[in-house]
Amino acid sequence: MGSRRIALDRHPARDDAALGNVIEDAAMGRWEAARELLATTGSDWDRRIFRLQVLAHTGMRLTFADTWAQAEPRSPHALALMANVLALRSMAGGRGRGLNEAIQQAWDTCDAAADALPHDPSPYVVMLALTRCHSPPRDREWRATLEQVWKQAVECDPWNREAHHELLTYLFPSWHGTGGEVFHWAQERCAHTPRGLPLHVLPLVALAESHRLRMEVDGDRYGLSVHPWRDNPSTWQAWEDCWSCRAPARRHAAFHEDANYLAHALSFAGRHLEAADIFDAIGPYASDVPWSYCGDAQKLFLRHRGWAMKVSEP
Repeated sequence: MGSRRIALDRHPARDDAALGNVIEDAAMGRWEAARELLATTGSDWDRRIFRLQVLAHTGMRLTFADTWAQAEPRSPHALALMANVLALRSMAGGRGRGLNEAIQQAWDTCDAAADALPHDPSPYVVMLALTRCHSPPRDREWRATLEQVWKQAVECDPWNREAHHELLTYLFPSWHGTGGEVFHWAQERCAHTPRGLPLHVLPLVALAESHRLRMEVDGDRYGLSVHPWRDNPSTWQAWEDCWSCRAPARRHAAFHEDANYLAHALSFAGRHLEAADIFDAIGPYASDVPWSYCGDAQKLFLRHRGWAMKVSEP
């Protein structure tokens, strides 16, 4: 492991080399590589959703996804990508009639994608995001819609990472829930999730958001020196149920995002020895969140990684 230096890699595809190549093609307006990539991804839903989301951020400002959807209007892969693209565009849009039309177009495309590939949870993940971003606060009708979409998502894939993270984010106090609600839901999901799955990081996501909100609301009265990860049982529980029981040979698509949450929590809990193995697995793929909630993300990542590597050396 050692204390070797690393150059951080900020590419959105992370270590997904095939996706990185497709992004280069998409930037030049070519969509055929995206079609082949999504077709060969098969029923690895986590990987499919990750690839769709990364491609959608490229397609949001370019036209390759639109061109593909026009060329193959019944393709489940083209429809799934357009659902993601249209959702992002609606979230970046303004207000009024134009926004309502954008939301409806995104929702209708999700419906079409779900019909084209019934077992695919990705359209429902997009619907959850649309509901979170566009529903009025505490609106009962939208909440009922959310519950129905959630049911459809977990029927497709009971332990789907992105669906769980979308619903957790919906429950953040900064969106549509309360602090108690979000922690209760995260813990409840963990109680019913097999050990070794990435969903056991959910309480750490809730904890990080709670810290971010306290910093935003209370500012200097709360302070950067106050860290809720120390002596919090969620930190050690996530390490045991997610990391120590994982299948190292098969990483899920958002592995680096979850590993950053776990390395961050262990670091701020003072458990640098346990964090060392996780930092080594993360490699150059540091994420801004949740490190940025406690200061400069890159500096904090490298500082805590250095400490972890140092204490792990023989």
